[in-house]
Amino acid sequence: MLDVKFLREQSEAVRKRISTRGAKIDWERFAALDQERRQVLTKLERLKEKKNQLSGEIGKAKKLGGDAAPLMKEVEELAEAIRKAEAPLAEIEARFDDFMLRIPNLPHESVPLGAGPQNNKEVRKWGEIPQFDFKAKPQWEIGEELCILHFARPARMTGARFTLYRGHGALLERAVINFMLYLKTSERGYQEMLPPFLVNRAAMTGTGQLPKFEEDLFRTAEPDLFLIPTAEVPLTNIHREEMLNKDDLPIHYVAYTACFRKEAGSYGQDVRGLIRQHQFNKVELVKLTEPQSSYEELEKMVHDAEEVLRRLKLPYRVIELCTGDLGFASAKTYDLEVWLPGQGAYREISSCSNCEDFQARRAQIRYRPDKRSKALFVHTLNGSGLAVGRTVVAILENYQQKDGSVIVPEVLRPYMGGLERIG
Repeated sequence: MLDVKFLREQSEAVRKRISTRGAKIDWERFAALDQERRQVLTKLERLKEKKNQLSGEIGKAKKLGGDAAPLMKEVEELAEAIRKAEAPLAEIEARFDDFMLRIPNLPHESVPLGAGPQNNKEVRKWGEIPQFDFKAKPQWEIGEELCILHFARPARMTGARFTLYRGHGALLERAVINFMLYLKTSERGYQEMLPPFLVNRAAMTGTGQLPKFEEDLFRTAEPDLFLIPTAEVPLTNIHREEMLNKDDLPIHYVAYTACFRKEAGSYGQDVRGLIRQHQFNKVELVKLTEPQSSYEELEKMVHDAEEVLRRLKLPYRVIELCTGDLGFASAKTYDLEVWLPGQGAYREISSCSNCEDFQARRAQIRYRPDKRSKALFVHTLNGSGLAVGRTVVAILENYQQKDGSVIVPEVLRPYMGGLERIG
């Protein structure tokens, strides 16, 4: 959520920056709601101020032995007027909050301008694209021929876009998860967490999934809970409505979770294989930092995600997203795209974002720089470290052999009982 005072005082600058995202905001409605809200608040404050003043006069009158009855009657009338004014204020506040919660974050000044993916900027590449003396197969063919991935069977029990991992397929998925967690906790200084996979509306609102993206979420009817689309949600909300100790910052969390997304509106895209699933595994990175260090921490997070691909010896590139391609809560984002020989293209495998104080303001996560300072909102960052299913895709396609087998990357072999080849 944006700072209302900043939005009000820097209206033109905010509108210009928001427009670079392609977002269409009814600013006239914002001005009308803001004015209506402030008028009711002002009226309510005046009533309360008058009531407090008269309450003081009643005390003085009683002390001097005077007749306080007229004053007491006026106080009762004011109390009733206050009660009547509070009801419309609550309704106005609800409408105003709903409007504010649908405004996306401001892009950082360093983010390149652009309307969409075609305007994203390549930052760097790493690794050599493998050259095969045979036609490279896509991941779904490799998985089905090796009997390690099944797509038809889960469709009969659940529906489309679910996968059944079998034997060495399940072992490979688990090995990737364990390798990522070990790397992040033992070498990169993240604290491992295992959060709930179900969260409430407040948690989803805190990180920006609600109210705007409810159609993309799976939910339970009773109680009203949501299956997490990413571990970013529970990890960021660990410190919801807390005042953090400055000495505890920065906080670095890592978690493996299953993730659940309806992928509403994406039908027809990546319908085969593991790329776009309703349920998938991911290792997520989340940081809570002081504002002045958040962009340094973002660069470190990107390198932490890159290190997984380097250890697996998978070629990739780093992309800086333009304003029109940023996620709703992000002020700046880097995507990591891994090379997939079966598709002959780079595909996203990680997205690392600095949300600045956008999520912290919604979730009320603050800290004090020192005892005498005003409380400030922390900056929150999140990133995939990595999407596990897509990492398996990259391994299957980059390590495929002419005889149909797949070489297991060396760093994963200790997690797979020394297995060197799937075939």
